[in-house]
Amino acid sequence: MSAYRLSVVVPVKNEAGNIESLVAELERACAPLGAFEVIYVDDGSTDATGSVLESVRRGRPWLRVLRHARSGGQSAAVRSGVAAARAGIVATLDGDGQNDPAFIPALVAALEEAGPGAGLAQGQRQGRKDGAFKMLQSRIANGVRGRILKDSTRDTGCGLKVFRRAVYLRLPYFDALHRFMPALVAREGYAVVHRDVVDRPRFSGHSNYGLFDRLWVGILDLAGVWWLIRRKRPTPDVSEVEPC
Repeated sequence: MSAYRLSVVVPVKNEAGNIESLVAELERACAPLGAFEVIYVDDGSTDATGSVLESVRRGRPWLRVLRHARSGGQSAAVRSGVAAARAGIVATLDGDGQNDPAFIPALVAALEEAGPGAGLAQGQRQGRKDGAFKMLQSRIANGVRGRILKDSTRDTGCGLKVFRRAVYLRLPYFDALHRFMPALVAREGYAVVHRDVVDRPRFSGHSNYGLFDRLWVGILDLAGVWWLIRRKRPTPDVSEVEPC
């Protein structure tokens, strides 16, 4: 059994100005939970993200840093972090400061209280701090996704998630997996629980994503996830045949 209760995975790309504040918040939020680790995954940053991470690591043995030589996207960064995680329960959050780490303990408690049949505790943002146009995009996308996938989740785009590592590693991997986790976790037969979290403005910098980065790819991803759910079949019970 792992000595760690929780691993926190933070994917970042060109977020040098947001690292120090968020690391300090993570330390305060996670310390009451017992043994924990934080894994930053630098997804091919071209700014000072790498050097800032190296600086803040000093004196923090619970802070680990992974680096992608080339950017693979947020889902690839999350997957690298989860693969390296040493705890059975993993939390994720965005590295721009909009997700408040103070909500991690409540999400961990929600998952643990729901029992082993629950695979994911999904944060759902309130008081969104994005611009009106981006919020409209998100509202439309969440509405369409919810009607097609019936995942009972108001806000799958929220980076604050707590899940069982073993369940995550069973999910089919593709770019933007993190946006469809509630539907895919349910596909594996696990329950999804939800907790409201408060959104806040990013600490500094600007988003790495735009409308056309997501629109058409998102439509194709949605169609693919719908197909995966439709094609899912129950796993047959297996028993070993005793020799005669």
